[in-house]
Amino acid sequence: MSAPHESDDRPEEVAAPLDEPSLPEAVRQRITTLAAAALPGLPGEEVPVALRRVARFAPNRRARLGGQAIAAQLAADPLFRQRLGGKILTDAGDLGEAVAAGLAPAAADPVEVAALAYLARPESWLTLIEAAGESVRAEADSAAVASQIREAEQRAARAEHDRAVAKVEADKLRDELARVREELGQVREEARSAARALRETQAAHKRATDLVATEKGRAAKAAAEHDAEVRRMKARLAEAEAQAASGKQTVKDARAAGDARLWLLLETIGQAATGLRRELALGPQDKLPADFVADHAADRPAALERSRPRAQDTDDPGRLDQLLALPRAHLIVDGYNVTKRGFAEMSLEQQRKRLITGLGGIAAQTGDEVTVVFDGAERVHGLPPAPRGVRVLFSHKGDTADELIRQLVRAEPAGRPLVVISSDREVADGVRRHGAYPMGADSLLRRLSRT
Repeated sequence: MSAPHESDDRPEEVAAPLDEPSLPEAVRQRITTLAAAALPGLPGEEVPVALRRVARFAPNRRARLGGQAIAAQLAADPLFRQRLGGKILTDAGDLGEAVAAGLAPAAADPVEVAALAYLARPESWLTLIEAAGESVRAEADSAAVASQIREAEQRAARAEHDRAVAKVEADKLRDELARVREELGQVREEARSAARALRETQAAHKRATDLVATEKGRAAKAAAEHDAEVRRMKARLAEAEAQAASGKQTVKDARAAGDARLWLLLETIGQAATGLRRELALGPQDKLPADFVADHAADRPAALERSRPRAQDTDDPGRLDQLLALPRAHLIVDGYNVTKRGFAEMSLEQQRKRLITGLGGIAAQTGDEVTVVFDGAERVHGLPPAPRGVRVLFSHKGDTADELIRQLVRAEPAGRPLVVISSDREVADGVRRHGAYPMGADSLLRRLSRT
């Protein structure tokens, strides 16, 4: 059989015989303490298997954790009780010899005598245990009576103290009553004085109330006159506003007529220009200025010529929207400058795709021309088709996207609204000299984040 684990603190229990006497609690605890202290002194083969683990416990834990198992083994194993009792009686000296002979010395502790008698089992051991129980009960009764006497003495002392305190408090209350009576006389005199002052104050208040009523009547009359004057002024103001509204409507009608005449003039000029182009056999002008720059100074991957799906419309207020709302605006974006600021954690391919898709939404919403410029087309593979209205350009080998952006700005006619998105200060200063509106990459990123 394998040895039990040292970490198991609960020993196996042994059932006690049914004919064991009922021991007083003090006797049972003393038996457990004596047995736990003597248990390690027995040879290993004389210690029952159920208590061998208990014998290895520390002294302060042996009686506490193994007491129940020790008591059960003492009751169930007479041989073990005899061996352990013999050692305990030997250690007890003269008291142990007297108990083994069935005697109980008068000066001995009844609990100690009962514990030794339980272990030695002389002929009168049950009588000794019963006598110990009676002694313990008598001591408990005596302690209870003594406790009651002490409590009664304490209550009597507290009552005497309370009586003395009550006497002192009564004297204080008599003094306080005399003082209060004196103060009451003073208060009554002050009350009579206060009543006289109150009557005088009430008379003054009545005079003031009459005066206030008179002033209120005057104020009400003045307020009525003021209200009448305000009504007259409001009527005049309403007439003036009506005249102003009539004037504004007249101006608006005149402006609408002027706009209609201007639109008719422009339409006539456009039709004349179309006819003149047709007569002179001039070729169509479908290309925009940025297309000419793209043909000479930039690369267009073949994938850009595929079908261009329309991106989802967006709506975002701000300065960028104000610029893009200008007629025939052209939005030019420094691609990697924006993506590395907003989506640096993505791959370059994912950065381009996300930016181009977002620009498609702006182009679809505003109808503006949108051009996004990246560095180096030779490093691009598998570029997806661009959305409708977005032109994607890559600088030639040896050139930078910044230079291509400047070429796009210089190629535009004077007066056309150009918006350049780049946080590069050099690019912003360069395009500003050519009449473009530079804006930081964050403005476009905030615009795209609400797409």
